[in-house]
Amino acid sequence: MAAESAAFTPLTLPVLPLDDEVVLPGMVVPLDLNDADVRAAVEAAQAAARSEPGKPKVLLVPRVDGTYAGTGVLGTVEQVGRLADGDPGALIRGRGRVKIGAGTTGPGAALWVEGTRIDESTPDPLPGHVTDLVKEYKALATAWLRKRGAWQVVDRVQAIDDVSALADNSGYSPFLTTEQKVELLETADPVARLKLATQQLRDHLAEQEVAETIAKDVQEGVDKQQREFLLRRQLEAVRKELRELNGDGSKDSAEESDDYRARVEAADLPEKVREAALKEVDKLERSSDQSPEGSWIRTWLDTVLELPWNERSEDAYDIQGAKAVLDAEHSGLEDVKERITEYLAVRKRRAERGLGVVGGRRGGAVLALVGPPGVGKTSLGESVAHAMGRTFVRVALGGVRDEAEIRGHRRTYVGALPGRIVRAIKEAGSMNPVVLLDEIDKVGSDFRGDPAAALLEVLDPAQNHTFRDHYLEVELDLSDVVFLATANVLEAIPEALLDRMELVRLDGYTEDEKVVIARDHLLPRQLERAGLSKDEVTLDESALRKLAGEYTREAGVRTLERSIARLLRKVAAQHELGRRELPFTLTDADLRSLLGRPHHVPESAQDPAERRTAVPGVATGLAVTGAGGDVLFVEASLADPETGGAGLTLTGQLGDVMKESAQIALSFLRSHGAELELPVADLKDRGVHIHFPAGAVPKDGPSAGITMTTALASLLSGRLVRTDVAMTGEVSLTGRVLPIGGVKQKLLAAHRAGVTTVIIPKRNEPDLDDVPAEVLDKLDVHTVTDVRQVLELALAPATSGAAPEVPAAA
Repeated sequence: MAAESAAFTPLTLPVLPLDDEVVLPGMVVPLDLNDADVRAAVEAAQAAARSEPGKPKVLLVPRVDGTYAGTGVLGTVEQVGRLADGDPGALIRGRGRVKIGAGTTGPGAALWVEGTRIDESTPDPLPGHVTDLVKEYKALATAWLRKRGAWQVVDRVQAIDDVSALADNSGYSPFLTTEQKVELLETADPVARLKLATQQLRDHLAEQEVAETIAKDVQEGVDKQQREFLLRRQLEAVRKELRELNGDGSKDSAEESDDYRARVEAADLPEKVREAALKEVDKLERSSDQSPEGSWIRTWLDTVLELPWNERSEDAYDIQGAKAVLDAEHSGLEDVKERITEYLAVRKRRAERGLGVVGGRRGGAVLALVGPPGVGKTSLGESVAHAMGRTFVRVALGGVRDEAEIRGHRRTYVGALPGRIVRAIKEAGSMNPVVLLDEIDKVGSDFRGDPAAALLEVLDPAQNHTFRDHYLEVELDLSDVVFLATANVLEAIPEALLDRMELVRLDGYTEDEKVVIARDHLLPRQLERAGLSKDEVTLDESALRKLAGEYTREAGVRTLERSIARLLRKVAAQHELGRRELPFTLTDADLRSLLGRPHHVPESAQDPAERRTAVPGVATGLAVTGAGGDVLFVEASLADPETGGAGLTLTGQLGDVMKESAQIALSFLRSHGAELELPVADLKDRGVHIHFPAGAVPKDGPSAGITMTTALASLLSGRLVRTDVAMTGEVSLTGRVLPIGGVKQKLLAAHRAGVTTVIIPKRNEPDLDDVPAEVLDKLDVHTVTDVRQVLELALAPATSGAAPEVPAAA
């Protein structure tokens, strides 16, 4: 091929520059002669052709950004005349590639250069791979031309057999850039040029296919939107006609769905909640006016939109101020106040260090306030919210038996509602209120489920940040809520639920605390309710103390408040009847005339002959009930030997544990009676009867063990039990005194009852730290480890010279 190339005669041709355009061999192009460079080249070629045979020849050279290509195309001027628009022009056909050499001179104003023809011949016959390449190019070109509708060109392309001509035919492709055409021009090898043209055509078809797919998808989306818009307009028109026909002026459901969609998009909702709400809006748009599902969806959407998903109260981080608020609104209850102060202090430090959310959980709290009625558990919740600067919501759980009350109903039920927890958040208007779960120990269970089990997730700090109500079916973050659960009886709370709460005990008030509460809180409130002012009626402290000590014996102050209200009503009525002048000061001497005789006179204040312990066989014990601590008397007697019937009889509605404690006490005295100098022979032949007064009240527990032992020892020895002594403790068969619970409540009850000496187990001595100092100062507390110590302390000395007489049962 190199030898044939050398056979070409060097050419001297005028240059016809083409700005940003490329002409390949075989192409026929019209050129405007108004261009000075084109006109100069054509005129120079015509002048040279006069002395040479053949048509005028020019060298078509691409000029890109002012730079000439190294390869040009030999072109012949086929015709000079007028173009379609009437301007002068020339029709030029490309003949072959020319390697541009040095510049030279020639006639006319054109630039002349020397050049050499490039050999573009191919072997005959063509190799197999070249034949396959030709077929591929023709197939691709045919596919592209058919898409453009150029059917007449398809036959011309199919008729081209020369490889070089077929490759140069791609010069007509409008999708090729100037750079791509220059690359084709400068590729001398026909096979390589055809490969390049095939690749360019293949890439273009791939891009075109992607573009067509995108355009198709876009068009389908636009068509769908237009179709949906048209159908909705038609639907609105039909519904409008139906409303006018039926005389119904209600809002159209389509307008309602559009309104809900706008409200959902404008609301500040979490992302997952927004997605769920938009899905429901889509269902609402598809539902008919007569479908009941539409009303269910609207109710659900209203509930979701009314919840304060991102609303939170700013906590008051004034720790001193919060402590002052708690002290001003509640006297005593130091444990609860200290816990709330600790919570606020930790919360403040976390906020200062940017630790408001750790692991998706916020810093909420779950407290269980357990104590007798009337000690201020419910009102304490409001004070906590006030001190923290949060909203307060009370959820009453007493008597709740349906699990759906906590977790909500499924939306498949008619009249379904969210649970009480969600309704409390909605009522509070913030995601971090103080929620009081009142009377959590009164929750019941039946065939509808166990609400206490549903509360496990609500009150678990590790789970409640993703609480899912059955009605909402979206996650609700409860980790920033402060839950305060109140209960009277700790044993009634399921163990798993109690484990999720921090226990704070409220064991009742001392008499001094009751006087302060009555003076600072109860009296002002009842004066206002009675229509009196503090200048008209004054209660002396002695009157308040007697009211708390003798007219009301309780752990809380509810009955005390009712007594104060009764006093003020009587004073107001007497004033209206003209029997009493105001202002008036009530003293303890006025209580009897207004309220009658005291209801609770201490044993120590009664006549010695009227006291319960005035006969042998009666001992004073201490117990804990749902109303707090209380004094419990134990009576023992022996049956007449003539009646027979040896054995143990127990009365007073006792539980199994208390019955077993009585058996243990009797067995201990039978086995150690001689050691204690007791006539235990009577226990073998005579029946023993132990009775607990207040028989209508159920009683159970092991803490009356030493009380029953002391009562039996008193009965056998004939020695009285000291009136000023009360005791509590479990007894073992060997006479050991074992620890019990509720020491603080029991000592408060002993103090209220006028007892001055209390016997408790030695191992309960640490519990004395929880007892108020003013109570311990008035009590002589003895800690014992053995029943023998109890008997020495509790039994009065025997009367000298008198043999003990064992009374028989009546």
